[in-house]
Amino acid sequence: MKKILAMIIAAVMMIGLLSACGSNSAVSGVEKNVSNTDKKIQVVTTIFPEYDWVRNIVGEEEPHVEFTVLLDNGVDLHSYQPTAADILKISTCDIFIYVGGESDGWVDDALKEATNKDMKVINLMEVLGENVKEEELVEGMEGEEEEEEGEEGEEEEVEYDEHVWLSLRNVSVICDAITESLCEVDSVDAEHYRANNAAYQKQLNELDAKYKEVVTSAKYKTVLFGDRFPFRYMTDDYGLDYYAAFVGCSAETEASFETIVFLSKKTDELGLNTILTIETGDKKIAETIRDNTQNKDQQILTLDSMQSVTANDVKEGATYLSIMNNNLEVLKQALN
Repeated sequence: MKKILAMIIAAVMMIGLLSACGSNSAVSGVEKNVSNTDKKIQVVTTIFPEYDWVRNIVGEEEPHVEFTVLLDNGVDLHSYQPTAADILKISTCDIFIYVGGESDGWVDDALKEATNKDMKVINLMEVLGENVKEEELVEGMEGEEEEEEGEEGEEEEVEYDEHVWLSLRNVSVICDAITESLCEVDSVDAEHYRANNAAYQKQLNELDAKYKEVVTSAKYKTVLFGDRFPFRYMTDDYGLDYYAAFVGCSAETEASFETIVFLSKKTDELGLNTILTIETGDKKIAETIRDNTQNKDQQILTLDSMQSVTANDVKEGATYLSIMNNNLEVLKQALN
């Protein structure tokens, strides 16, 4: 993969030298039209939440900022590979924002060939530091099948949960880091960015308080997922327990008989009336769990992990806060 990526980068650099750098054509993602005469601040993000945070900090009117979202067509973070056009966009941007987990293993090679040596690079997991959590296997959850067994005595590599954007409290820290990078790139508008960030932080804090209130007054303190589980940061924020078929970054799609039986019995044991899935799931595992409970009447509801938001969703008004508000309503049903 690294050899292929290196060849792509080399080809992209040649294309960049031979083509008109002031082109208005869209490369990828959710973008603004670029003027050939005006110097735009180029911001490239890998996923939708990052784009939406920057958009709010910049403000509704962004005549001098151009955005690119690389994963804007529903491709999952865990399976994404950059195109030549994506790498070209990254190599010349002013601010590049990415998650920084194992799924972003391609980023280091792409950044080595960056032509903008003043680029601000924001790695979400580095920004959060000790707040980043290791993936964990809870009771009843299936682990990943190992492709190769490690040599005797070899230490197992620690895998970290990449879904840091699903914690409102994490997002508060990240938005401060984004704001400071914008201020460094564009000091003229620094106070504007800081004011917008303060307003957005207020909205994040208000929603965080609503989540806390819902959980505090809830009948249940446990959620059960018949699916992957990317919501650990959220459940940890509010002191919720959870059970699930797979960890958040799992590539597994078929649950074992033992997993189904365990989750069905746990649903009965806890008296849960809801089984949760994520937006990319087909609900088959959740339905099988339900069909193996005593009452077989649990609701199957979906929490949106924002891993498949498309450019069309953005055009139709999807925002980070709107999705998190919708998730709150789903969580409220699941806990009562």
